[in-house]
Amino acid sequence: MEIVLLCVGKTDRTFWADATEEYAKRLKHYTKFSIHYLSDVKAHKKTAPTEIKNEEAKNILQKIKTGDVVYLLDEKGKSFTSITFSKKIEQHMVSGTHRIVFIIGGAYGFSDSLYQQFPLQICLSQMTFSHQMVRLFFCEQLYRAFTIINNHPYHNN
Repeated sequence: MEIVLLCVGKTDRTFWADATEEYAKRLKHYTKFSIHYLSDVKAHKKTAPTEIKNEEAKNILQKIKTGDVVYLLDEKGKSFTSITFSKKIEQHMVSGTHRIVFIIGGAYGFSDSLYQQFPLQICLSQMTFSHQMVRLFFCEQLYRAFTIINNHPYHNN
C-alpha cells in the first residue's frame, strides 16, 4: 500500500520540516510513503478566498489518480483516537487499498467541489494549528498507527 500526504504550500520553518522528514523516514519501514508539496496559488490582496480554493482544487486534482482513496484533513472531519485511526489504516491494508492520499489544504480550506468529490474527512483536533504543525502531527499519528498495527512499543496502551 502506498500513502501520500499532499500539502498545499511549502514548510517555511526548517525545524518543522526536519521533524516531519524524520517521521516520513520512519514510515518507510512500514509502507511506501511520500509527501508532495503544491505551490501556493499566486493571489492578489483582492482575490476572493473562493477563487484561491478553486485554483488549489485544480492543482490537487492533478495529483489524484483513479482508484485513490482520498481523505481531506479538515476541522469538520471525523475525529479518531490513535487506536481507531490505526484500525482504519489496517482496514485499508486488509481490503487491498492500493493508494491512500491525505490532503492538507491551503489557508482557506478546501473548495466546495473537493468536499463533494471526497467526502472522507479527518479532523486532527478541534484546535487550530499552523499548516506546518499539522503536517508534523499527521505524520507522527500515521507512524503511531503503523507501530500499533505492528505491536511496536512506541504507543503505550
